[in-house]
Order: sequence, then structure tokens, then C-alpha cells
Amino acid sequence: MDALSERFFNRGSEFLGSRYPIMCGAMTWVSDPKLVAAICNAGGFGCLAGGNTPVEILRKQIEETRLLTDKPFAVNLVTIAPAYPGQLDMLCEMKVPVIIFAGSFPRGPAVEQAKASGSKVLAFASTLSIARRMLGYGVDGLILEGMEAGGHVGHVSLTVLLQQVLFEVQDVPIFAAGGIATGKMCAHLLLMGAAGVQLGTRFAMAKESCAHANFKRAFIRAQARDAISTPQFDSRLPVVAVRALRNKGLDDFNRLQLDLIEKLDRGEIPRATAQEEVEKFWMGALRCAVQDGDVDRGSLMAGQSVGLIDGEESIAEIFADLLGGIESELNHVRSSLM
Repeated sequence: MDALSERFFNRGSEFLGSRYPIMCGAMTWVSDPKLVAAICNAGGFGCLAGGNTPVEILRKQIEETRLLTDKPFAVNLVTIAPAYPGQLDMLCEMKVPVIIFAGSFPRGPAVEQAKASGSKVLAFASTLSIARRMLGYGVDGLILEGMEAGGHVGHVSLTVLLQQVLFEVQDVPIFAAGGIATGKMCAHLLLMGAAGVQLGTRFAMAKESCAHANFKRAFIRAQARDAISTPQFDSRLPVVAVRALRNKGLDDFNRLQLDLIEKLDRGEIPRATAQEEVEKFWMGALRCAVQDGDVDRGSLMAGQSVGLIDGEESIAEIFADLLGGIESELNHVRSSLM
């Protein structure tokens, strides 16, 4: 890349330790060591998905990733997952380069624990007040993920988050995520001040991705409007919205919520158990789609950028397209201002 691109890459690349500040979002059952290492070896930054993975299995995934790449990578932890406390202890012991807190918001002591181990810490921020709280806890950087993204998402679009947070916070590197699939879009986010970008759906379609062929074919057929987020029916059962392609599995989830709410009404189960059932559903449904290819009952978690994806590509092809688009657009903007 020439000096123009490098100028916009510097802050994010230095923070992540990668050649390009292009992150692959952590996708449960998809972001395995093979995909993470391929992205890192191509110059990007991969993230293992902690999900609710048993501690020893996640440890083996970290060890396998380290055998496949000598580049830095992150591990994404879901703070509401039952396995989360043990996962965090293990990551601090293994001294991973970057820990990303997701799913909800980490508590101050967790951030301190991660930083004390030598890891850099990233957290998601869906509002300016949350961004300031995370900065108060000592996070090293923020990820702004708009509701356009796939998987567990917030309720605010990326365009609003950019104005609320990116334009107001200069203290730490901020990475933009949600609905991003082209180099041209990446270029404009860098011009607006983002230190880097995070993509998920496009990398799920990579040839190196372990996702089942049926899963990928469903993505190719889908339009942006087909990726919808789930509703929450009752405040007693707080459900982090999930964006996925509409199918029978999504309908099954809605029925599950209503069934759990009825059980809460009757006092048959505590709220914590109901919440565990929700997370267990998504873990199982996503596995059915990604690994078994059940695109009817499985969960097809996808961002609205699925409407911009036409087929499978190798990681090398994806990076070539993204980097070419970034370089071309930055030069176009420069020439238009001269």
C-alpha cells in the first residue's frame, strides 16, 4: 500500500499489531483457528469466538491458532455466558494479545484483570454514555457495532453511533462494525476517524470458513432485508437481539421465549434458568446451521451486508478487493479535493 493508505492504517495497525486494521468479527462455530490464522496471515486481525466454549476446549483453540500463525489475534468473550469467568482466568494465564468483551458490558475488575495480564482490551459501545463508562474502566479501545451487524446486536445503527461516539471520543482507537462489506465503505470510515473496521458476514463466506455449503448458499440467495433481528417479549427475560436470516429456526426462538415467559409466570423456573435456555438455544441452532447445514431449523446469523455478497472468495481475494477499494477511494477523495 502507498503512503496514503498507510497514513490511515497506522493507528489501528499499531494497536492491533497487524499489517491492516481490518478485523474479522468473532462468529461462534465459524471463527475457528483455521479461519482466524488465515486472516492474520493475510495481514488482517482475526478473533476467536469464546461463546460458551468450555475452558479447556478454548485453550486448545488458542494453542492451535498459535501453531498456525505467529501473528497477534484476539479472543472474544461473551460476558453473559456461563463459561465466561473461567474463560477470562484462562486467557489471562495464556496472555493473549487482545481480549474483547462482548454480549454485555464488562465490570471494572474484569477489565483490570485482563489488562494486568498484559492483554489489550476492547469493548463494544452502543451509546456515548456506555463508551465513557468503558473508558472509565480502562479499556484500550472501542468497537462501535451498528444494528446492521449479524449475531447479537444492539438497537442503534452505525451511522448514528459514528456521530454519537466516533466524533466525540478521541482518547482511544475506535473500530467500526456493522453492515460493512466493501473497501469503498472502509475508506470513508477511516476518513471519518475510525482506527479500523470489523467485518463478519463477508468473512463467513470465505473459502477458508468452515461454514457448511448450505449455509453459504443461503447467504448468496439472501437480500439485505432478509436479515432481521429478534424481538424481546418481556423485560424479565432480557434478550440481546440477534440478527439472522428469517427461517423456521427464528420462529422457533420466538415460541421458546413465549414458553419461557409462561413458565416464569407460573414460577416454574427462575429467571437465570430462562436466560440460560435462551443462550443454549442460539448455540445449538447456530451449530445446526453452520456445521450440519440445517438452514431451515438452524440459525443463519447474518448482517444486512449479506445483500452485498455474491459468492464465495478466498481470504486472499477478499483482502485484495478490500484493500484495492480502500486505496482507490482514498485517491478519488484526494483528487476531488485538489
